[in-house]
Amino acid sequence: MYSRREFLTKFAVGAGGAALLAFRNDALTRVKKAVKETPTTASAEEIAADEIFWSRIQSAFTLDRTVINFNNGGVCPSPRTVHEAFKRYLDYTNQNPAYHMWQHIDPNIESVRYKLALRFGCDAEEIAVTRNASEALEIVQFGLDFQPGDEVIITSQCYPRMRTTWEQIVRRSKIVLKKVKFPVPLINPDDYVEAVKKAITRKTKAIMVMHVINYTGQITPVKKISRLAHAHGIPVICDGAHSFSHFPFTIKDLECDYFGTSLHKWTYAPIGTGMLYVKKEKIKNLWPLMAADKKKDNDIRKFEEIGTHPAANHNAAAEALVFNETIGIDRKAARLRYLHMRWIDRLRKYKNVKFMINIEDPTQWCGLVNAYIEGVDVHKLADYLMKKHRVFVVAIKHDEFRGIRVTPNVYSLLSEVDLFAAAMEKVARGEVPQVMMS
Repeated sequence: MYSRREFLTKFAVGAGGAALLAFRNDALTRVKKAVKETPTTASAEEIAADEIFWSRIQSAFTLDRTVINFNNGGVCPSPRTVHEAFKRYLDYTNQNPAYHMWQHIDPNIESVRYKLALRFGCDAEEIAVTRNASEALEIVQFGLDFQPGDEVIITSQCYPRMRTTWEQIVRRSKIVLKKVKFPVPLINPDDYVEAVKKAITRKTKAIMVMHVINYTGQITPVKKISRLAHAHGIPVICDGAHSFSHFPFTIKDLECDYFGTSLHKWTYAPIGTGMLYVKKEKIKNLWPLMAADKKKDNDIRKFEEIGTHPAANHNAAAEALVFNETIGIDRKAARLRYLHMRWIDRLRKYKNVKFMINIEDPTQWCGLVNAYIEGVDVHKLADYLMKKHRVFVVAIKHDEFRGIRVTPNVYSLLSEVDLFAAAMEKVARGEVPQVMMS
């Protein structure tokens, strides 16, 4: 069997892929060069404003620049290094799937597991590789044992798929689902903790929190919730779909028992990759979503028993982790906040513009921001931005708030941010009547 390095080199050249290998190396070389030429004394905030540095990061992506993509919260494009690796793995698999995939490619999931654990700050035996955050979290939701009358606490802003899962468990196992509310914007994070605290009773068997609220971009105080819950013997499930590789943190910053994320968002891995963390002592008593042999009761790999599936996706995720590590998550987070403040500073002067996060406290938000212009129909606004300015954002309508969700990325240009800001200013001044509420 080839080593990973031998396999990649032999396949890239032997399959007539020398040009692809050069292309791959060129993309990553640009990123490494940008990092190498950056003064070691420069802070993440200083680098955030260095357009030469970020121009090299931008050139590592192959994009459709005819649309300004400010919807990176859904799914992100992969850098060329990742996408080319993905295609190479697929091509090699297809030559002899039963042998190449199962003997060469799939076993390397262990390298991916190790790299994910290193990034998350946990043991590799606590990491399962999944297809997305929903699968990771549903493994936990369906894997816990509940009795009729048991209570589970979530918030009213819980991600729809996770809420739907809980509601099915309510119908099947007769549990009680408690949905707590908290202020939007959340000026004081302790208000969030207090809302959850008030809902806890002796019947509470689990608490699910979102690390980043997908609607607003709010970063929640997960560690405080974990400590509160653990004081009552309650496990915490953290929905980290939007947080992993978004800004710096490890499991020590959360102290939750379970954590699920999608790697095809801020990590830039191929579509259909995710990660599940299960605290080691919790593995045995958590049922897998699909059946696993009893001998795997204590094995994190029991959560990966999903039948035949492509291995190319998760192996290429290793390249995505290298890309993020090369940039530096602290630099990445600083750049995302820098891009946002460029348009926020232009709009905050308008009294009719409201933000669904506390823009004065950057520890509460990063690459995802929700803004609302009073009197404006958010769906009409999103449609106007796309049709008139080719800016792709998401309209959010929640029972408690509304707005457009804006998520630029490391490949976003200042000119794109400025175009968006100018369009929004026109709307704020009332110069675009077609977006007003009927």
